[in-house]
Amino acid sequence: MSAVAQIVASCASESGLSDALDPFAPTGSLLERFARNPFLMAPMAGVSDGAYRIMARLGGAALAYSEMVSVTGIHYGSVKTWELVLPNEFEPDIAVQLFGSDPNHFAEATERVTSELGNKLVLIDINMACPVPKVTKGGGGSALLDEPLLAERIVRSCAGATQVPVTVKIRRGRRMGEEVATEFSKRMADAGAQAIAVHGRYASQMYRGIADWEVVRRVADAVDVPVIGSGDVRGAPEAVEMLRSCGCAAVMIARGTYGNPWVFGQSRDLLRAATAITTIPTTSQRIQAFCEHVRVLDATGAHMARGRSLAGWYLRGLPHAALWRGEATSCTTLGDYMDLVRRLEAEVKPHGGR
Repeated sequence: MSAVAQIVASCASESGLSDALDPFAPTGSLLERFARNPFLMAPMAGVSDGAYRIMARLGGAALAYSEMVSVTGIHYGSVKTWELVLPNEFEPDIAVQLFGSDPNHFAEATERVTSELGNKLVLIDINMACPVPKVTKGGGGSALLDEPLLAERIVRSCAGATQVPVTVKIRRGRRMGEEVATEFSKRMADAGAQAIAVHGRYASQMYRGIADWEVVRRVADAVDVPVIGSGDVRGAPEAVEMLRSCGCAAVMIARGTYGNPWVFGQSRDLLRAATAITTIPTTSQRIQAFCEHVRVLDATGAHMARGRSLAGWYLRGLPHAALWRGEATSCTTLGDYMDLVRRLEAEVKPHGGR
């Protein structure tokens, strides 16, 4: 049994996460996977490492994505780039998101990722949505929304280099008032994209303002491939509402997963039962899930500084949460975090937890 498997087995009953129904069951096509469970963990730069993906899958996510992976980094054999690609042995499968602007690099990266990951690779996703300048300056991310011909070449180059589905993630448009999502999606589907993920903001909005879900509906009505909705899905009610109101096949949950891996199971339960959410984690379960996540973080070899963000997310709303977040900023080792957990259990649970 791997180190991660041992951690999961020892924490399962306390965190309430591995009770999710069949979270690792394999399925066939994307449509079959989405029909069975349409709630996906979105790719998030600096967040969706192996530990984060594992926790999401334990919480019931149908699929979890890698962080953005540079095709140029793969071309030049960057070890750090490959660390973003390779799943932990405990992960059942993974979706890998690539970014860049060179069709040849995309083809090379797709072929190498496919070969390296084998049957653990569910799909290759092409990022055409990221608004961050360091990505768009190189012609990648949302800059491709201005270059549909180049975007088509990239999709074709990837589709010709792998047998797994190639998908794209886009935004409403690059600049406010210049919506291109529907026509752009049609072109990507014609080029070979087997699913389109649509975020309802313009790239120029970054993450400000409100995501327009109607653009998701417009794209879903216009293309014959599955559409994945994205944007402002904070919890299970929004996830189910987007799925039902936008005509999409699946929903990506990003910031709504912060400190809340239960959101996937909650969304699935709400979709099936159409009743109020009953699987709300207790204070004890939140503390134990934080403990489990940090232990998995350590077991997967990630930098332990990431645990500081996790503390802020998992402990939000607890008594004296700001104090505990401050305590976490000085944690550098697994032992530091475990000491924090012990003090949380001794001081928080007796006064505010079940």
